[in-house]
Amino acid sequence: MTPLTAVRNTPAPGPAPAVFRDRAEAEAYVASVCFKHGPPRLLGVELEFTVHHADDPARPLDARTLASALGKHAPPTLVPDSPQRPLPSGTPLTVEPGGQVEISTPPRESLTDLLTVVAEDVTHLRELLEPAGLRLGQRGADPFRPPRRMLRVPRYAAMERAFAPLGPEGITMMCSTAGLQVCLDFGHAEDLPKRWAAVHALGPVLNALFANSPGVNGRRTDWASARMRTLYATDPVRTRPAAVCADPARAWARRVLDTPVIAIRRPGPDWAPPHPLTFADWVAGALDRPATRDDLDYHLTLQFPPVRPRGYLEVRYLDTPPDGGWLPPVVLMAALFSTPDTVDGVLAATETAAGRWLAAARYGLRDPVLARAARDVVDLGCAALCHTDLTDEQTAAIAAELHRTIDDKTGEDETGGGRS
Repeated sequence: MTPLTAVRNTPAPGPAPAVFRDRAEAEAYVASVCFKHGPPRLLGVELEFTVHHADDPARPLDARTLASALGKHAPPTLVPDSPQRPLPSGTPLTVEPGGQVEISTPPRESLTDLLTVVAEDVTHLRELLEPAGLRLGQRGADPFRPPRRMLRVPRYAAMERAFAPLGPEGITMMCSTAGLQVCLDFGHAEDLPKRWAAVHALGPVLNALFANSPGVNGRRTDWASARMRTLYATDPVRTRPAAVCADPARAWARRVLDTPVIAIRRPGPDWAPPHPLTFADWVAGALDRPATRDDLDYHLTLQFPPVRPRGYLEVRYLDTPPDGGWLPPVVLMAALFSTPDTVDGVLAATETAAGRWLAAARYGLRDPVLARAARDVVDLGCAALCHTDLTDEQTAAIAAELHRTIDDKTGEDETGGGRS
C-alpha cells in the first residue's frame, strides 16, 4: 500500500514507458493494477489534519511557518530541496494544497502494531508543530478559514483550474478538508465483488456515524459532514461513488478512461491540457504524443471517489476525527472485513441504507434509516472484534466507545428530530 502522495510529479526516468495501442489495452491495464487479489493481510491508515495557529485558529497559515515546523520532514511540494525524512516509524509526511498535513503510516499485518505506530506518528507530528505555535485541527473541514491554496505546484494549479468552472467546492475540497483513510486488501478473487459491495454499502452508514465536519468556513453548518458534501459536489465524474456490480474492475476501467484529463506533466508551470479530452481520447491520438502507462498511472491519482481501488481498497469517506477519535473507526473497519461471514453480515445490515450518501452527509444519524443500520453495523463489528489481535481489554474499550458514539448521536433525535 503506497500513499498516493508518493506518486511522482515527473515522468519515470529511464527507457521510454510503454504506449497503449488502443482503449482495450488501457482498460485492461487499469483493471490489473487497481484490482489485485490474494489473502487479506495488510491494513493501512492515512490521516489528514488541517493545521492552525494555537492562539488564533482563524489566522491564515503561511508556507514558511509550516515548513519551518516540519523541518527535515517537509515534502518537496512545500520545500523543493527538502530531504523529506520520514518520521521515526518510517512514515512520510506530506502536505495537501491548503497546508493540511498527512501521515501515511506503512501498512501492517497486525492491527495492534498498526494502531501503536499511528499513535506514535500523530504524537510526533504534534510535537513538531507545537514549538511553532501550531496545532492540529479537530474537524474533517476547516470551520474557521476560507480555502486558500498554499502549495504553488503545477498539479494543484491544474486541479484548481479544472474545478473552478463547476463552482467553489473544488478549491474547498483541495484546501479546507481533511479525512481519515483506511486501507484494506481486496482479498481472494472469489470474495472481491462482495468486499467491494460491502465497503460501498458501509459508506453512508460510517460517514453518518463518524461525521465530524459541521460546516466549512462558516458555511453549511447544518450539515453533519460538510466535507462529504463538498467532495460530492466537486467534480461528479471523478468524485461520485464507483459502480457496484458483478465486474467492478471492468466498470472502473471504463470510468477512468472516460474521465477528463485535467493535468499533463511537462516542463514548466502549466499542466492544463491544451483542449478538453478524456483519457480515451488521448489513447486514440488526441494529443501530439501518445498516452503511456506512466500517464495513466498519474491520471489514476486524480480520481477521488469515496472508495478508490489502488490494488487495495482505499476507503476515503471518513472525516478526520477529533483528538484520538481515529481508533474506533479503524478498528471497526478491520473487524467488519475480518471474515467472509462478517462481510455477508455487513451487506445484510446495510441493505436499507446503501446509497444514502447525501442523507448521511446532511443529517448524519438523525436519519432514522442510517441510525438503525449503524446500530446493526456496530453490533456486528463488536462481535467480530475477536477476530483481531487486540486484547480483551482493548476490544471492550473500543466496543464501549462505539456504542457511546451511537447513543450520543442518535440521542440528538430527541431534540433535533430525524428525517427519513
